[in-house]
Amino acid sequence: MSRPIARVLTLLELLQAGGTRTVAELADRLGVDERTVRRYVDHLIDLDVPVESVRGRYGGYRLSPGYRMPPLMLNDDEALAVLLGLVAGRRAGLMTATGTASETAAAKIRRVLPERLGRRLDAVLEAVAFTTPPREPAPPDSTVLLAIADAVRHHRPLSIRYTAADGRRSERTLHPYGLVAHSGRWYVTGVDPAISEDRTFRLDRIADARPLPGAFDPPAGLDPAERVLTGLATAPYRYEVTLRVQATAEQIRTRLPAGVAIVAEPDAEHWSRVELRVERLDWLPAVLASLDRPFVIERPDELSDLVVEFADRLIHSARAGAAALSQRPGERAGEREVPFCF
Repeated sequence: MSRPIARVLTLLELLQAGGTRTVAELADRLGVDERTVRRYVDHLIDLDVPVESVRGRYGGYRLSPGYRMPPLMLNDDEALAVLLGLVAGRRAGLMTATGTASETAAAKIRRVLPERLGRRLDAVLEAVAFTTPPREPAPPDSTVLLAIADAVRHHRPLSIRYTAADGRRSERTLHPYGLVAHSGRWYVTGVDPAISEDRTFRLDRIADARPLPGAFDPPAGLDPAERVLTGLATAPYRYEVTLRVQATAEQIRTRLPAGVAIVAEPDAEHWSRVELRVERLDWLPAVLASLDRPFVIERPDELSDLVVEFADRLIHSARAGAAALSQRPGERAGEREVPFCF
């Protein structure tokens, strides 16, 4: 690469760092005179890079929004951060309906990486192990996501076309309070002014979102994430479970997070009331056992039966394991380890 071209690209990188750069500062960083800096700026403008001239004592040059994205200069750490972010976003299921955009963006950056940096990236991707499986993506349409985000920011009503889980379609007005990304899905929470009720909608089920005239005032102290999690925990499922656990809310949330259960503050005797709605009960006995805290099942009776059956299986497994180890020839009792199946 010839030195003038390299300096023009270096100028672009300096301007992309943000703020206004004086001509003297740019000349010093590039090792050229101020007249050459102005010529390099003209080269960028000829390439449709939106460089803006700022007049005045502290004037100089800066980048302004253009009609298209200009060439983007990234240093080594920035390129790695973008690529790793794209990988993490795909695994978390947080992408738009144009899901291939993340793949093509990653491919473009990967294609122009220097060989030494490509080897570093490959080493990271080969060495990293994820503790959670990839999320099944439920991507929203990018135009829907952007329209809702703009309405949230400016407190504007929206008209949305929505398809419910059972396939029913409807068109309704929404006053959107906030966007929430949770467990690989995007949600918008707000109020339906026609019925004056709080509502939460999955973005991947919204086919269209159009701004409406007017504005609204969101309630003070609003926490959109808490609203979404509470809505998920109270959604109608087959079983309504009520427990009392002698533990703090923080201890309970290690096994029953906010999106699964509603936990009230403990009473004077340190008992917390826990409410959750679930489609199946078979996973709850193991969760209650893992809390390792006293608990009382108020409802349903089926859960009490499952807990007793689970405890019996644990006792049987522990005893069977101990008996099997005791029959090993030449093994001293003090060296035996009793397996605990959980």
